[in-house]
Amino acid sequence: MLGILSRNWWKVLAVLLLLYAIPMAWLGSVSVQVILHETIRNLYFHVTMWFAMIAVFAGSMVYSIRALRSGNRLFDIKAQQFAQTGMMFGFIGIVTGMIWATYTWGEPWVNDPKLNGSAVSLMIYVAYFVLRGSIDEPIRRMRVASVYNIFAFVMLILLIGLMPRLTDSLHPGNGGNPGFGGYDLKNDMKMVFYPSVLGWILMGFWIAGLMAKSKIAEYKIEEDTSDK
Repeated sequence: MLGILSRNWWKVLAVLLLLYAIPMAWLGSVSVQVILHETIRNLYFHVTMWFAMIAVFAGSMVYSIRALRSGNRLFDIKAQQFAQTGMMFGFIGIVTGMIWATYTWGEPWVNDPKLNGSAVSLMIYVAYFVLRGSIDEPIRRMRVASVYNIFAFVMLILLIGLMPRLTDSLHPGNGGNPGFGGYDLKNDMKMVFYPSVLGWILMGFWIAGLMAKSKIAEYKIEEDTSDK
């Protein structure tokens, strides 16, 4: 039992953090801001999804680098599954952002560089999966997809991290607008927000790891079958 807990402590931590953070996101006290009002609670859902997405995409890129260096297809499988998990978090981030924008900006989508950059970033990752599906030869697919995955992560950082800061943007922390750290956020909110970020990042790695294990098991079964 102790051995299992020592290997999976971070999974237990992820569950405990989210069991704490999700109810508190709905029931805890918040700093009611002008325009945002109670919708500031979406900070716990929308923003945390982007943190988790970036972390999981970073994990995918690392596995692609390892696949290129070692030629091990198992790393490529992990890169693919981490990218799929990142897409899931990105989609949730887009949807929660559109809900928030409807209440604060009056419509779900505005011509904002961060919104547009987020959409383009996800489309770049969609192209990653299309690219994988267009190449039949496994080794060539691994190499081309790995290089593209590294490019996709670099573009993600540029499009949602750098570019919005250089132009006018409605998003907090971009285009001259203060980030949420510049608002008078209650310490109670910070005590929910940071555990939520960590909890969703850990959950993202857990989900991606489970998906990777499933795909690797399928791959090994196919390899055994082809050898017979």
